[in-house]
Amino acid sequence: MLRHNICLDDKSISRLSTRGLSLKTLKDQLNDELDTSLELFKLQGLNIVKHEGYFYFDTRFIPIEEAEFCIVDIETNGSKIEKHQIIEIAAVKVLNNKIIDKFESLVYVEQINPAITEITGIKAEDTKDAPQLHKVLEEFRIFLGDAIFVAHDVKFDYMFISKSMEKIGLPPLLNRSLCSLALAERTIVSYRYALSYLNDSLNLNPNAQHHRAMSDVLTTYGLFLLSLEKLDENIKNVEDLINFSKEAKRLKRPKFDPLAKKEE
Repeated sequence: MLRHNICLDDKSISRLSTRGLSLKTLKDQLNDELDTSLELFKLQGLNIVKHEGYFYFDTRFIPIEEAEFCIVDIETNGSKIEKHQIIEIAAVKVLNNKIIDKFESLVYVEQINPAITEITGIKAEDTKDAPQLHKVLEEFRIFLGDAIFVAHDVKFDYMFISKSMEKIGLPPLLNRSLCSLALAERTIVSYRYALSYLNDSLNLNPNAQHHRAMSDVLTTYGLFLLSLEKLDENIKNVEDLINFSKEAKRLKRPKFDPLAKKEE
């Protein structure tokens, strides 16, 4: 199976998302032929295009309303990729604020720690008829395509899925990613930014069942739409949005928890 890790330095990645990268710089950092590398990147969800003599992520030219975002959540039987695995995965594809497709599956696993079962409600016997991990991840890879990978605290979900793919012989993910938590910190004033807290305060998903994958995906979807509503009008394309989520100033949090008052 062909696999390729993006081998560009941070400065070059930043240039691909903003001002563009010269042909010479791009070639200097790639071990393979340029055309081969770009094709391999594309198979792993990352499109690099040439525009007026420079190279960019294609998301630099895709308006937010025309981009496909894939909102993802996983449940695992532990946090260490070396010895744990995904037990549930869910995702929705979003285009112009509307859900256009869904993906959801339990994953067969022999054992689930009782502490994980207490959190998720998922028991090992619940997965006895579920497909094996390799089948679920192969299908998810097709579903994801080259969409922007969105999750709440995206680093964990993205890393765990990507490393899981490598463990079963698939190439790692290279899709552009967006953290809904980081975006919320810059668009929504809140005392806390845990997904359950945001749902309690904003009523994003009235039927939420926290720590079940599709439920958390739908809650994140509601949060994502609310964040987009509050964006500055100068943020127009996908890379504007990603850069904003990383670099814009976080909003000031309230000193006191407004939900605590309601409970009293």
